[in-house]
Amino acid sequence: MKLLNFGSLNIDYVYKVDHFVRPGETMSSESRQTFCGGKGLNQSIALARAGVQVYHAGAVGKADGDMLREVLQKNHVNIDFIRQCEDVATGHAIIQVNHSGQNCILLYGGANQTMTEQHIDETLAGFSSGDFLILQNEINNMRYIMEQAHKKGLVIVLNPSPMNEKILELPLEYVDYFMLNEVEAADICGTEDKDGLLEQLAQKYPGAKIVLTLGKHGVQYKDGDQVLSHGIYKVPVVDTTAAGDTFTGFFIGSLAQGYAADEALRLASVASSIAVSRQGAETSIPYMDEVKSSKLEAES
Repeated sequence: MKLLNFGSLNIDYVYKVDHFVRPGETMSSESRQTFCGGKGLNQSIALARAGVQVYHAGAVGKADGDMLREVLQKNHVNIDFIRQCEDVATGHAIIQVNHSGQNCILLYGGANQTMTEQHIDETLAGFSSGDFLILQNEINNMRYIMEQAHKKGLVIVLNPSPMNEKILELPLEYVDYFMLNEVEAADICGTEDKDGLLEQLAQKYPGAKIVLTLGKHGVQYKDGDQVLSHGIYKVPVVDTTAAGDTFTGFFIGSLAQGYAADEALRLASVASSIAVSRQGAETSIPYMDEVKSSKLEAES
């Protein structure tokens, strides 16, 4: 079984701020740091640090994408399917982080929006039925990727983030694993009522396994009649930028290594808790050895 992550690659410019900039306001930041990021890159590194071999497909600018390729290679992620664009810049994000560790993010797609059918076909040719495909919503041509992956029998994992109208245009019936939060689940279900979202989504897509993150209330999982839940851990919140990506990578990475769903939820919860206690995206993601040896205390 192989794991392919067809996803975004961004350069993250992270600004420490007293509060998020308001309409019409000009404000000086307290600091600026540059990190490797993008939901795709973060999830590939989380998968790799969880202990599995992962292939990353995507695109970067030829002039400014080397740092992203290098950090993936450093983390033992295969980059054979990453294109280098001559005339398009690498995608980037402008991230404000306030004193409580919360963030707001402005994305520029850049090379992430240059996926061609030829690139997709050439990439998927190296994978077969039963292999995992992990997707987010920061690249273009998602429908074509999902259609071709479904034809080949790949197990499709979708993290519908950032959530927008494009998600609702996708063949969501092909998804085998939904990795999403309450807002994303409510939008997909077409409701403003956040009660019973797990069951609503399961009724809408009965063939899918659902992992629903609930913020301070932890996470819920549903696979047919099996329903599991897990709480969060006590940590100082420094930066939440890659928490969800870390959770996704460790959950899918744990399943790929044969862990049962309940243990995969626990490992992913610990990993994401460690991530929010650190600054940055890629730099905050822990390794499986650290996660397994963690002594974090669960919230009561």
